[in-house]
Amino acid sequence: MNFVQLAIPFFILALLIEFAYGFLVKRQTYRLGDTINSLQLGVLSRLVGILRLGFSALVISWLVGKLGVVSWSPDHWMQWVLSFIAYDFCYYWKHRFGHQWRIMWASHVAHHQSQDYNLSTALRQTSTDYVGFVFYLPLYLLGTPVEVIVSVGSLNLVYQFWVHTEHVRTLGVLDYLIVTPANHRVHHAQNPEYIDANYGGVFILWDRMFGTFIEEMDDLKPTYGTVKPLRSWNPIWSNLEIYHQMIRDSFHTNGFKNKIKVWFSSTRWRPDDVMEQFPHVSNDMSNFVKYDPECDSPTKTFSLLQFITNSIISTALIFTVADQSYVITCIVAAMLIFSTTLVNLILENKQWAVNLEIIRSIFVVTAYLSFNIQPSILTIDLFFYQALMSIFYLLMFLPINNRLSIIK
Repeated sequence: MNFVQLAIPFFILALLIEFAYGFLVKRQTYRLGDTINSLQLGVLSRLVGILRLGFSALVISWLVGKLGVVSWSPDHWMQWVLSFIAYDFCYYWKHRFGHQWRIMWASHVAHHQSQDYNLSTALRQTSTDYVGFVFYLPLYLLGTPVEVIVSVGSLNLVYQFWVHTEHVRTLGVLDYLIVTPANHRVHHAQNPEYIDANYGGVFILWDRMFGTFIEEMDDLKPTYGTVKPLRSWNPIWSNLEIYHQMIRDSFHTNGFKNKIKVWFSSTRWRPDDVMEQFPHVSNDMSNFVKYDPECDSPTKTFSLLQFITNSIISTALIFTVADQSYVITCIVAAMLIFSTTLVNLILENKQWAVNLEIIRSIFVVTAYLSFNIQPSILTIDLFFYQALMSIFYLLMFLPINNRLSIIK
């Protein structure tokens, strides 16, 4: 059983409670742009999950069949407990390599780009993880049934949700045994004193055993985000930034060895020649300023409405994927990815993105009325109504200077 889908309503409720609590105690940890970016990265990861071709499943099935592995029967509760612990042990090493091996950091970095720390950060997931499954191969080779791995893996992920908060300080002795908000805040910090620490998913004991534990210090508040700032809320660029860097470095560096090493090196290493040609600009920790482009209220309201409707459409797609063809699923997913990307670009105050949103909406309405698809498909219908709302709002409520820009 996949517990993540069952937990989604509770995730949303917890987000609303944390937001309300932050408002009441005057210690708000949410910003609209950053929150929408995090949540839409989560939506994007779910869409890519629907379209994924099952590469990891093919490799695992082939290997298990080739070695003649026989799955054991999960009849006793202790087998489930041991599987849960074993999964978290594998997760620790996957997560650790995800920070220390560049080709895996390229995938994992999307989860760390948020410069805020709240429950929405937990839902900020990658869409490009095609390597991490190898760390769970030992479980399959030991005969652990697929349904057990899926169940304990989803429980592991659900557990990690609640530790992404600043409102829970310390939990006493539990901080020594399990991953708590205090432990995980350190993991998300970009302060030099906190880098590369606290990789556990549920148990912090692995970090204590293998020397990667760092305790949160009272006199050093974590500063969240990545050392090299993304400075964008574009969800596609969030997923591709490091891959772009590796391709560029591999192309421009001299020597075949360096061209290969770029992909499989430590995240702390780059060839000297490309370091000089394409230097990284790291955050100034003594004068850190969060990425927060100015945006007027009508634009923020529009982006929030678009995010809500896109979330509804993506949820409908997930629950109706078996009722429609793969072609329709791909078309709807592509439209969602395009739409969610535009929302974030509009929040960055990019006028061309507003113009493109008008063109997109007119195209959707025209195509819908022209083709008149029968029988009706829920996700397509929802896109039609979303496009109508988009046209109406942008033309009626956008500031006059932006309307004139659209007309031009």
